[in-house]
Amino acid sequence: MERSSRNKKVANKLPLIIGGVVLLLIAGFFGVRYYQASQVKQHGEETVKAFVKGLQKGDYSAVTKNLNADSLKNSGYSKAEVQEKYQSIFIGISASNIKMKDLKVDKADDHYQFSYQLSLNTGFGQLKNQKYSGTLSEDGKQINWKPNLIFPGMSGKDKINYRVDAATRGEILDRNDQGIATNGTVYQLGVVPKELGTESERSAKIEAIAKSIGITVEEVEAALKQGWVKEDLFVPLKTAAEQPTDKPDGLTVQQTTGRTYPLKEAAAQLIGYVGKVTADDIKKNPELASDSLIGRSGLERALDKQLRGKDGGVLAVTDSNGTEKKVLQKIDKKNGENVKLTIDARAQQIAYNSLNNQPGSSVVMAPKTGELLTAVSSPSFDPNKMTNGISQADYDAYNNDKNQPFMSRFATGYAPGSTFKTVTAAIGLDSGTLDPNEELAINGLKWQKDSSWGSYQVTRVSDVSPVNLKTALVYSDNIYMAQETLKMGEKTFRDGLNKFIFGEELDLPIAMEKAQISNKDSFNSEILLADTGYGQGQLLMNPIQQIATYSVLPNKGTLVYPKLLASAETKTKKDVIKPASAETITTDMQAVISDANGTAHSLAELNLPLAAKTGTAEIKEKQDEKGQENSFLYAFDTQNQNYSVVEFLENKPEGSSATELSKELLTYLQQTYQ
Repeated sequence: MERSSRNKKVANKLPLIIGGVVLLLIAGFFGVRYYQASQVKQHGEETVKAFVKGLQKGDYSAVTKNLNADSLKNSGYSKAEVQEKYQSIFIGISASNIKMKDLKVDKADDHYQFSYQLSLNTGFGQLKNQKYSGTLSEDGKQINWKPNLIFPGMSGKDKINYRVDAATRGEILDRNDQGIATNGTVYQLGVVPKELGTESERSAKIEAIAKSIGITVEEVEAALKQGWVKEDLFVPLKTAAEQPTDKPDGLTVQQTTGRTYPLKEAAAQLIGYVGKVTADDIKKNPELASDSLIGRSGLERALDKQLRGKDGGVLAVTDSNGTEKKVLQKIDKKNGENVKLTIDARAQQIAYNSLNNQPGSSVVMAPKTGELLTAVSSPSFDPNKMTNGISQADYDAYNNDKNQPFMSRFATGYAPGSTFKTVTAAIGLDSGTLDPNEELAINGLKWQKDSSWGSYQVTRVSDVSPVNLKTALVYSDNIYMAQETLKMGEKTFRDGLNKFIFGEELDLPIAMEKAQISNKDSFNSEILLADTGYGQGQLLMNPIQQIATYSVLPNKGTLVYPKLLASAETKTKKDVIKPASAETITTDMQAVISDANGTAHSLAELNLPLAAKTGTAEIKEKQDEKGQENSFLYAFDTQNQNYSVVEFLENKPEGSSATELSKELLTYLQQTYQ
């Protein structure tokens, strides 16, 4: 009875056991199928990624590595033909910055299919969200290739038609519409491969050509290995602003239009130069076209968007007969805008020549309007070389020059020296602490307030006593100005200085640091206060900031901000100093020239209506040693207030000065702006 009951229980459980085994078998079957499917999907994703990665790297052999042979045959292509087609199309359209998104691999019926989107840059700019799709082999390790994987819409022996309508870059013009950055004639230097000969003759010609145009043999060989090169096609190697005087056998020269800089070194730091767009440029700004030029420095860079414009053209799929099937990209050309400056190209050239390749700067401003007539820095470089392909030797010569020709000295801060005494005097006059007629008894060439200054002493050049404001400006007396600054005190002095442009960002397309009074908000030192009063201490002002600051003198108390673009509005700041203070200082500055003892007396020979103040800022480690001397001149037209000049000579040679260098420029300005 008991046995029968046990058998009955086992019999009842048997269907459950069998069912469980069946379920396990089914789960195992589908688990294996799911695993296999996930493996195929993973392989498919890796295959498509490798395919696109080949495009991204420009490795067209890698592009064809995982293509199914039967699919190529069915499409009427060999692997070599597909590789050549990708290479010629993607190089031809200047493809770059290729990015993939939304990659999907899924099973559909009895095969696996994939889809993704590509964005890339062509010579016209960014081509967005091109939708691709295709199928994979059973294991997901090969792509069943069709021409629509070059561009959507392609089939059979379709081609790509790429027509460029190049935008013209806007020119930079001076105030008289003279070109400073122009689209002029340049020369493409290159070779036609079949004219190079073979073997030893070819090698000798390539070596001579490379040496002649300042590039390496390796660079020539690399150019000749480009995918599009054919025996009878011109292969450009370098662009030059001038035709080569020595033309070796095998070198071909073609005229074309390119960026040229007629003033060459005279305006290089101001205007800057352009260069070809790089991959990094496109990453920062995907709207850039792969073939375009972009500003690399100076105004070319600051105003690049306005100047550059946008290339136009068409990228389209056509059939083998050239009939258009699908337009992938169509862009209307937009030429760049011309930019007119306030600069006087003739004055710019004269100012540059006057510096005679010595480190320095020359800035000219029309005081009433703020128009900058010159912004010169010396020594300099030729922007034509930088734009058209500078040789390594020429670049190294610039880069290793201790006088730093790439430096924009008109936008670099310096201690302004004694030209700044005009500002200190104005603050003293306005506050009533300085009486222009009071005569101070100053004896000797050195002075200190008391023994608390230790070994530090203020020095002057001329032992003159007594000294009033006029005498102090004529002889450029540091001791007088130090004493007057201490008399007014830090608060009065700083309050007066803060009416000017210290700490302000000037509205100019020129990179520069703000003018500073001192490193900290307070001097916390009588010595530093005294030194600042005669233009040294921790004062930092570039020549453009100086000429704007001093504009209160010809404008009788109103500060006029500098401007460089002819279209910009003139901005002013009124009542920076009192008109009477400006007139007193101007009269004394005229004596700096007319007085036989004046530091700018040599300008009297020009017989021009000028007021001037010279300055020397000495940079030294110790009190009694001889340091580097930076020489300054500030001068303006007292008759009509139509021009002002800040001339600067860095580390001036013995017997030279900014004043001496300014004479031809001042003569030109008087003749032109009266």
